[in-house]
Amino acid sequence: MDLVFRDAEVVDGSGGDSYRADVAIGGGRIAAIVKEAAAAGCQRPTARRTIDAEGLVLSPGFIDMHAHSDLALLRDPDHSAKAAQGVTLEVLGQDGLSYAPVDDRTRAEVRRAITGWNGDGSDLDLDWRTVGEYLDRLDRGIAVNAAYLVPQGTVRMYAMGWADRPATAAELDRMRRLVAEGMEQGAVGMSSGLTYTPGMYAPDAELTELCRVVAGYGGYYCPHHRSYGAGALRAYEEMVTLAREAGCALHLAHATMNFEVNEGRAPELLALLDRALDSGADISLDTYPYTPGSTTLLALLPSWAGEGGPEAVLARLRDGTTAERIRHHLEELGSDGCHGVPVDWTTIEVSGVADPALTDHVGRRLDGWATARRLLLSDRLGTTILQHVGHEENVRTIMRHRAHTGGSDGILQGLKPHPRAYGTFPEYLGRYVRELGVLSLEECVAHLTSRPAARLRLPDRGLVREGYVADLVLFDPTTVASGATYERPRTLPVGIPHVLVDGRFVMEDGRRTDVLAGRSVRRT
Repeated sequence: MDLVFRDAEVVDGSGGDSYRADVAIGGGRIAAIVKEAAAAGCQRPTARRTIDAEGLVLSPGFIDMHAHSDLALLRDPDHSAKAAQGVTLEVLGQDGLSYAPVDDRTRAEVRRAITGWNGDGSDLDLDWRTVGEYLDRLDRGIAVNAAYLVPQGTVRMYAMGWADRPATAAELDRMRRLVAEGMEQGAVGMSSGLTYTPGMYAPDAELTELCRVVAGYGGYYCPHHRSYGAGALRAYEEMVTLAREAGCALHLAHATMNFEVNEGRAPELLALLDRALDSGADISLDTYPYTPGSTTLLALLPSWAGEGGPEAVLARLRDGTTAERIRHHLEELGSDGCHGVPVDWTTIEVSGVADPALTDHVGRRLDGWATARRLLLSDRLGTTILQHVGHEENVRTIMRHRAHTGGSDGILQGLKPHPRAYGTFPEYLGRYVRELGVLSLEECVAHLTSRPAARLRLPDRGLVREGYVADLVLFDPTTVASGATYERPRTLPVGIPHVLVDGRFVMEDGRRTDVLAGRSVRRT
């Protein structure tokens, strides 16, 4: 054996009661579990190294079902933002926009479109084109493991540019081929961002055809659907109907009910999902344990303003007449980019800028369209924001649901990112388990481990079982807590001394090691 944890309190990810055990690791896998070894007088496993885990919980590594670390894993080998939380696997390619598959044109356009999420990538050699080549790049060694969703918006951009129209038969065939190739190369499913251009231009019939391709490979569809505000329930129902029509598993991204129109309405969403589940639908969802959302300032604009791509957006913003039309949609009608709700600028806080000369804006609330327009133009669409529009009651209600999993939706860019990027998983364990009792410890760990592993169809992860991959977390249930706050969002958590990926310490005694044990986790 390489390693033994003595007298750990094992919360194995199944949702069942915890138990005390010695857990031995060998060859990157869990080699032996001896329950109540000391009390039973059993022969205890021995190894080259033994760690006294008394008072610590040993659980499977946490799976972040909604991550925006697509370039961060390559840019920052340390990646303590996730490793220190106990995350051992992230699911990338979210919200329909990422960096594979691409050609040269698409790569340049998607870099511009999501600079606010990931930076512009100019500090990296983005030398891949296909999903397989991107996963190969991850396999050179990263901090934690990563799975990938084929991004539908990028696929549409590749096949037909930024046109706001249905695809032709030839364009749809090309999109089908791109999705199939991505699935064959190891993607676990497909994502959409249906309030982000150009993915939001796709009608349901087009999405259904692509989901049929995904279903043929046993993958799942992960939509950021068309509204989290006005019409949110209709938007959820649209996705449930679409997935069932396609015969595809459905995972609802950051399944929140936001804005004033949805206060207290989480039970209506869960009733909708329960009816679908009870009738045989395959549905799961993820949430983060915070009320504000986070996105780009660009994302709030009406969809028609995005047709043609980033340069076309900037041209429309420069034109006074068109800019006034955008303002009218934002402030009076409620743009589709802002979930059909007229924007309340007092809820919009700047969290990051692409241009360092604009850093004085970070941490400030916007005072109106004139300021927002100047910032979009000056920062060339690279501004990220926090949107303070959530409801704590809805957050707590949804996280109790039987199909719930954890996802940070963590954007790591900007001077003042959302604290969920650094704090989601310890926030669940510290605040919502220990302090508030919303979930039991065993329930919460299952939400963060075995449930997402089942959605990803991973046969040997997500549980503490002999023979399973030794992606493990040891944490102190009495002290674990998120250190990240809105004022200091990059503060690391406390109470998580050890994190192992593939049986190797990526966090040891609360400090990041230099180990890069993470690799791509491909569809099986």
